[in-house]
Amino acid sequence: MEDWISERIDAARGLASEGLCDRCLGRMFGKVGSGMTNDVRGRMVREALAEGGEDLPASDVCPLCEGVFDLMPRFAENVAEAVNGVESENFLVGTRVEPSIVQAEKALWEKYGLDSPEAIKSELNREIGKLALPMIHRPVEFKSPQVVALVDTRFGEVTLDIAPIFIAGRYNKYSREIPQTVWPCRECHGKGCPHCHGKGKMYETSVQEIIGDVALEMTGGTEHFFHGMGREDIDACMLGDGRPFVLEISQPKNRFIDLDELAERASGEMAAFNSLHFAQREAVERYKGAAANKTYRVRVKAEGKVNKQAVVDTALSFKDADINQRTPRRVEHRRADLVRKRTIHWVTADCFDEDGFDLQLETDSGTYVKEFVSGDDGRTQPNFSERLGIKCVVTALDVLAIDYHEPRRDSPCRHPEELGQRPATS
Repeated sequence: MEDWISERIDAARGLASEGLCDRCLGRMFGKVGSGMTNDVRGRMVREALAEGGEDLPASDVCPLCEGVFDLMPRFAENVAEAVNGVESENFLVGTRVEPSIVQAEKALWEKYGLDSPEAIKSELNREIGKLALPMIHRPVEFKSPQVVALVDTRFGEVTLDIAPIFIAGRYNKYSREIPQTVWPCRECHGKGCPHCHGKGKMYETSVQEIIGDVALEMTGGTEHFFHGMGREDIDACMLGDGRPFVLEISQPKNRFIDLDELAERASGEMAAFNSLHFAQREAVERYKGAAANKTYRVRVKAEGKVNKQAVVDTALSFKDADINQRTPRRVEHRRADLVRKRTIHWVTADCFDEDGFDLQLETDSGTYVKEFVSGDDGRTQPNFSERLGIKCVVTALDVLAIDYHEPRRDSPCRHPEELGQRPATS
């Protein structure tokens, strides 16, 4: 008799007398006696008892599992059919078991004071996975599976939980009439109403939808989410190399899409996409937490005749200048009313006419550039208008550059040719 049995002989006798099948009997000692399956453990327990003159056979139908293990070949076939219908590098099997079985199992653990049982779900997961593996030809992954096949053992149904894919890259926005992300209607919050003409959103499209809808078509996913490294105003353009972003696709049936094709199909007159590459989930938080300097070009209109030299001198005076910005009035309904310290790294001026000029400037991340120019009724101090002595407003804004460099761990694994950039009109 094995030591692990003799040390638990009273519990073994009681459990065998319950009429459990070999698998369920062995599973009650599933974490001892390595290198064997639970049905082997169960037979060893029964044989050890028989050697002592106690013949305690299994019932025709196991009172605990109710014969669910006999259905494993069918479950495995259903798993293989479902998993083989989607693209992944790996998979994992999970199960949903009749709650009364789980409760009855726990009651036996407590009744016999068991110290090393394995749960029925754990055994089903493992054994169904072993049967399905030769039919799937992909490795099992426990830590981060791309596909989890969930078997409902009550009905034999299999549902797939597919891990999302994350596509990082940069986008250019050439239109001054679309937002970065879907903008739900303020009146109906996406349900559809007369205010939004039944569309549920405030704008016809967005950068998110332009690439996200194409990605859904290519992946067979169910939903897209857009995570940008900040955002420009709707009436601003994003030029240069573009703004970093991560596109998240839920439940993708096709994971291995051609990112060159995605960039080409999504790019057009309103937006363009470059440097697409697959990323990990961590990229979302990294992008959202990044503090990258930004370079802008703005067209400024002054309330009066412009003195070119005064504008140039004012621009130069903001070299490495710290400013304090109270939350602008235009966003105070959705942002906390705080005073934020920002740095203007440099400003240059050109393209003068009688009452206007262009400014190019580099600022800290999070700087409200329009308010830096106008002063926002004194909420930004110091500001360009006050120092120039003429009230100024921004009539057009372009983001020219975002100073962010991708870490090596998320360096592009696909290298689409960079699409030609074209300047937006002011």
